[in-house]
Amino acid sequence: HAIEYVVNKEETRRREERPGRETNTRELPLPEVEVNKDDNLNPRYTFESFVIGPFNELAHAAAQAVIKKPGIMYNPLFIYGSTGHGKTHLIQAIGNHIKATSPGKKVYYMTSEQFGQDCMNALQHQKMNVFKEKYRKYDVLIVDDIQFFSDKQKFQEELFHLFNTLYDNNRQIIFSSDKHPHFITGLEDRLKSRLSAGMIVDIPPPDKESRIAIIAAKSVQQGVALSPEIIDYLAHSINGNIRELEGAVNSLLCQFELKGKEISMTDVRNYIKNNIKPKRIVAVKDVVRIISDFYNIKEESIYEKTRHKEVIRPRQIIMYILREDFNISYPSIGQKLGGRDHTTVIHSCEKIKNDIKLDQTLVDEVGQIRNLITV
Repeated sequence: HAIEYVVNKEETRRREERPGRETNTRELPLPEVEVNKDDNLNPRYTFESFVIGPFNELAHAAAQAVIKKPGIMYNPLFIYGSTGHGKTHLIQAIGNHIKATSPGKKVYYMTSEQFGQDCMNALQHQKMNVFKEKYRKYDVLIVDDIQFFSDKQKFQEELFHLFNTLYDNNRQIIFSSDKHPHFITGLEDRLKSRLSAGMIVDIPPPDKESRIAIIAAKSVQQGVALSPEIIDYLAHSINGNIRELEGAVNSLLCQFELKGKEISMTDVRNYIKNNIKPKRIVAVKDVVRIISDFYNIKEESIYEKTRHKEVIRPRQIIMYILREDFNISYPSIGQKLGGRDHTTVIHSCEKIKNDIKLDQTLVDEVGQIRNLITV
């Protein structure tokens, strides 16, 4: 896959033309950004500044489809993934684009916490009618971090009715979450059904190729070109989320501004050593615990000889993950999971490998599990 990134040329030109570094006390200048009070959108979050790579190209394609036919194509749009993978950037980019190209449309972005607080205030002051009318007037409603509604029945009820009103009137609804709607605990089935009615797309962690593009784009936007060696080292050392990548670049560029010298590999190694956690070594028991919790079963059942249906599939997925992601031998996996024969492990791994080709729900589940393991 080709990686695309767009650099703000005007910003780069301004940086190249600014006066020399006559003082060592300046901080890296950052443009002031005001969130629009009418729509709550951050103007920085645009498609032009969104780095596209193999890890997020499907989510980007879905967003592009929405802006062409809002309220018709992929409604609702539900984007999920771990923190820092670019969900907020992408959903706000949709809002900013629609606002710019269709000035007559009313667009609004909010976090679930904001919606909840607004709902609480309306309840306390007996102004629920005002609350309901406020949100029903929008042509495009964007709700970030929907998992916040877990176990909050009143908020879920209000969102459910708001969803129905907007959807029935062909208004575009966009959601984000840290997990697939089916796996948000404490969410009513009827709301899960609504959230799953349109397009659901995952943004997994960025691959190394994409991390390289993100670092390169960020550094050039700031007017400083990092060497390919440094970019590759950063991309290799930081395999977490996009915020960590951008934070590393910002910190290094601040050093560049303050010290007035080129960024060296020594600077980069010191930064990684002092700021980035070493890659976590995951034990088999950790994988068992995470997957058992995911499927709400007891850990000890994985090691037992039980053949209950609710245990067989999670056990097979554990074997598959241990083999595919951690390259543990079949005999070793069998031994660690209750002394099972290696042929049983081989069969389980092949079973999951084949089922993944046919079962999208299984694909989503394994993706969610991998995100949980690598957090």
